[in-house]
Amino acid sequence: MFTNSVIKLLVVVLVLRQCVAYFNVDKQEECFCQLSGNIDECTCNIDTVDHFNNIKVYPRLKSLLLKDYFRFYKVNLKRPCPFWVDDSKCAMRDCHVKPCPPEEIPEGLKGNSHQKVVPVGPHPSDKYSKQQNEGCAAHHNELDYLNKTISEKLQKDMQLWEAYDDALDNFCDIDNNDENAEYVDLLLNPERYTGYSGESARRIWKSIYLENCFRPKKSFSFNPYIQSNKLNELCLEERVFYRSISGLHASINVHLCSNYLLSKNNGFGGLGKPEAKWGPNLEEFQKRFSPENTNGEGPNWLRNLYFIYLVELRALAKAAPYLEKEGYYTGDEQNDWDTRMAMKDLLKVIKLFPDHFDETTMFRNSEQARKLKYEFKQHFRNITRIMDCVGCDKCRLWGKLQTQGLGTALKILFSGQFDGVEGKRTLDAHNKKEFQLQRNEIVSLVNAFGRLSNSLYKIDDFRQMLSMR
Repeated sequence: MFTNSVIKLLVVVLVLRQCVAYFNVDKQEECFCQLSGNIDECTCNIDTVDHFNNIKVYPRLKSLLLKDYFRFYKVNLKRPCPFWVDDSKCAMRDCHVKPCPPEEIPEGLKGNSHQKVVPVGPHPSDKYSKQQNEGCAAHHNELDYLNKTISEKLQKDMQLWEAYDDALDNFCDIDNNDENAEYVDLLLNPERYTGYSGESARRIWKSIYLENCFRPKKSFSFNPYIQSNKLNELCLEERVFYRSISGLHASINVHLCSNYLLSKNNGFGGLGKPEAKWGPNLEEFQKRFSPENTNGEGPNWLRNLYFIYLVELRALAKAAPYLEKEGYYTGDEQNDWDTRMAMKDLLKVIKLFPDHFDETTMFRNSEQARKLKYEFKQHFRNITRIMDCVGCDKCRLWGKLQTQGLGTALKILFSGQFDGVEGKRTLDAHNKKEFQLQRNEIVSLVNAFGRLSNSLYKIDDFRQMLSMR
């Protein structure tokens, strides 16, 4: 929840930014990150999203993500790369992730006390008396009774069947239930530049773009990035997939540029040192996004960042009735209440946004659409597995969290189980279960959207830095 003074302060900051922009119009026109116009595949424009995010969403998310429920993320960082043998582990201090000691984890997150308990034995609503039950048992010799015993092997098989059914709705390979999964404090392990680069890092993105993104069939290129003028050769669903991955990549790069190591020798000398300072690096931002350094594609990658923002924004709006009923349980009653109120406040703002991404135009009922949806899901699941090939633990942590967050958003949009507009859980012929999200899915969804929100806010900072030069 926000006080009036905080809102007023944020409005003043925005006005000052606009004043600076006004007196630097000529410079802004030359700025590659001064984007404008409609966002591809969507109906709203960039200026609308900037104002909505920077004034209404970003400050709320920044406060919400400090809460214990969203601060602790359970993840397995020890899974081997499933696609290739890779021994390029980062040995620098800033790549390392330190898991939480058990005593620092909120009590409510250690067990399952926040989950519904299924009663064992006679249900209180049973209407039969002891005599009636004994009377039924007397007929066992005359009628074939219902045998409720299940062999141990069949029970294990049924667990596999249930896991398979659950996986049908998931766009990512969830590992938080693995025996090697540990809680990580996201506030103590911020996403920032760690020095992880080189062939190992390039191989990750090449594998994602060249092997797991849909690509134009009439043209082949070893360049992992699809030129913007070639995207129209893809169908809508394929373009949405590519723009989402490109936007996620752009967001990660913005994070690295905005939280870069600032050292006197402008090199690696300060990495790993406790006294190292971090902050925005304008030269690195220009290197990664200026048209001169990206064959003209950098501004388009930034536009894709706005696109994925709208995709995840829509997922939160659609799942709002479900998320508003979540308890956000950690065991701290006051903190849990604050989290619920802050979440409801954020969702209220999100639901009022008029131009959400429209997922109903995708995967129209047809055999080809069902096949495409299956490929869409399998491609994205592969990308979540590729995160286990990242050689830097901190990069792997944030890569896994943000891909799981996007995967959760896609699950909400395309699982076919949830009608967020009317606030009802619905069933169709294929999906027989009620829509539900695990705690880790909620944590990753909100944190991933928080990363996108932070990126848009930081882009505005870089605009001001460029206009002041």
